[in-house]
Amino acid sequence: MNELMNSGALNIAALALSLLVTLVGLIVWFFVNRASVRANEQIELLEALLDQQKRQNALLRRLCEANEPDAAAAESAEKPQPPADDFVRLVAER
Repeated sequence: MNELMNSGALNIAALALSLLVTLVGLIVWFFVNRASVRANEQIELLEALLDQQKRQNALLRRLCEANEPDAAAAESAEKPQPPADDFVRLVAER
């Protein structure tokens, strides 16, 4: 009779252990899956941001090219040279 009770207790203990392992596995899977979904969302947002930055760079490049003066006009225009001591007056003496 004692042998039957021990085998029944072992079966219940094995069942409880397997349920506990299954529960821990599901909890671990939940957090791993959640982290994976968040990482995928962040990747999508970063890719969208990269695409917008590429478009902004292209627009900026076109604006810079449109606002460039002609090469001949730039060579013919003389630029006045600022006096050399301008920066000296801006620096405070210690």
